Amino acid sequence: MRYVTALLAGLLFGLGLLLAGMADPAKVLAFLDVVGSWDPSLALVMAGAIGTALGPMAWARHRQCSLLARPMQLPAQRQVDARLVGGSLVFGVGWGIAGVCPGPALVLLPGGYWQVLVFVAAMLVGMALFSLAQRWQR
Repeated sequence: MRYVTALLAGLLFGLGLLLAGMADPAKVLAFLDVVGSWDPSLALVMAGAIGTALGPMAWARHRQCSLLARPMQLPAQRQVDARLVGGSLVFGVGWGIAGVCPGPALVLLPGGYWQVLVFVAAMLVGMALFSLAQRWQR
């Protein structure tokens, strides 16, 4: 049941990304172009997503396990530190260069665009390097 629920949630998320235009690099780049022809529609998408998540997140904070009886896995650290800011900057620069973030890139992956394949490959290499750096740091 856990895998079926994860599959359905992933499909719903992917459909939402497509419908919202988050998988359209031109639309994303127009949103990021605040000094040119700025398209604020993705800001409304993000505001809607945050608004939708507020209730379930408040509920989840007071629970030990999920509706499927799995342990709740919420971030323990709530402080803004240099590591968080650095990771956010790397994420934002990658998003700005590619015109997509990881979620929409995975949605676009079956389309076979070489640019998306390069982006996802670079993302996976970056994740592996981060994991290696974490092990080395300990």
